[in-house]
Formats: sequence, structure tokens, C-alpha cells
Amino acid sequence: MTAKALKLDSRAVLRLSGTETRKFLQGLVTNDVMAAVPGKAVYAALLTPQGKFMYDMIIMADGDDLLLDIEAERKDDLLRRLTMYKLRADVTITDESDLKVWAVWTDATPEGIAATDPRDAALGYRVISAAAPTSEPLAASDYEAKRLALGVPDSSRDMEVEKYFWLETDAERLNGVSFSKGCYVGQELTARMKHRTTLKKKLVAVKAESGGLEAGQEITTADGKSAGEIRSTDGTHAIAYFRLEFTDATLNAGTTSITLA
Repeated sequence: MTAKALKLDSRAVLRLSGTETRKFLQGLVTNDVMAAVPGKAVYAALLTPQGKFMYDMIIMADGDDLLLDIEAERKDDLLRRLTMYKLRADVTITDESDLKVWAVWTDATPEGIAATDPRDAALGYRVISAAAPTSEPLAASDYEAKRLALGVPDSSRDMEVEKYFWLETDAERLNGVSFSKGCYVGQELTARMKHRTTLKKKLVAVKAESGGLEAGQEITTADGKSAGEIRSTDGTHAIAYFRLEFTDATLNAGTTSITLA
């Protein structure tokens, strides 16, 4: 495969360095930070104490440091929150504005700080680098179509902040939670949802069978019941926040017939 790369302008990078970096982050986020090593990334989130989504991140190792691939427009908010949690821990948090995040489709490991996308290997490699990887351009529309077809949410475009429980984002399928790592913010309720309750709503992939889809459209059943909402979409494929009781129902978004992908 000829390497293709897309700079993800909606992403930014924070660097965490210091002797207590991993211990600090391990006590905050949903996944096992210790698993982030060169060539292997970890997908995780920082939740509210009630177990609801606040920020998600792809964590990559750069020597002893950790790099957080995060949502660019919410970078300053996350930086402030991490600084608040840091207290006297030996952790320095740096805004790495010169580093860019790239999606790379290739058969060979790209140069730079690179790892297979931990949410779904079919999305290719995630690369953090100041310079563009040696490659041909990857069309944003091709990347978006694959992301949507795979049902991989794009941060707050798809996951409503402080509203969706982490397991409602399909985080377990996307390798975004560890049930054995120990305590983190929101851990108690997340574990309870896993072991004691059945999810009623979840982010799912949907596709249009006729017509086109728009973000914000309500999903309804044939008899008019509200079944969910379209989040991000390219018109044909979409991520939807969906009531699972209607999995086998006939579904529409406006005049568009849709099915679960």
C-alpha cells in the first residue's frame, strides 16, 4: 500500500513529563496508562465523578514522557483541569503547539511517534510529528467515511460533554476502558454500569438507505417514537446516539430511511 497521510487539524498535543507522570495520569483516566509504550497507544477518557464523558485522548509514549492526542478546541480547558489535579506531583504539562497529529494509512510503520489507532486498527496509524510523514495525501472525506462506517466517535462532535456515560460511547468496544486497573475519576459508576445494569442508549454507526443524513436529526421509528439523534455524518454514514430497544425497528431520520451499520 502506498502510504497516505492526513493532518488532523482538529487535534492538538499535550506533553506530560516528570517522575510521577504515569502515576498521576493512571489515577485520573479510564484506561491503563502503563500500557502506553513505544509503538502502542492507549485510548482513554477523563470523566466526571458521575462517570460521564468530559475529554477523551489517545496516549502515546515519547521516551519517559507521555503525549496526549486531544481535541484542539478544548485543549486549554483540559490543560487547566489537569493542572488543577496535579497539585504538588512531579509532573510538567506542556502545550506542544509545534507537534501535529496525523492519520496514516500504510503497510509499514511510519516515521515519527507512531502506533496503530487503539480504537480500531482499520483506521490505520496515529502519528505525532512536527513534519508531514513521507506519503501521498489522504483525503479527509475518505478518512471520515471510514471513521463513521466503523462507528468511531470524534470527541465532542459525537459525545455530548457531561451528558453521555462513558460506556454509552461504545468505549468498551473501542478499547477505552480497563476494568482491572484500579481507581480513577468516575470509576465506581462505570464499573457498576458494566456489572449491574444493561445499557439502554449507546453511540452506534448508522447508514442511509435512501436520501441523506444531517447532524442533529432525530431518529424515529415507523410509528413515530423517538429512537435517537444523528451526531456527525458525511450524509451517508453517521454516528448516532441510539435507544437500543429500537434495534430491530424500522428507522427514519426525517424522510431518510436508515439502518444500523
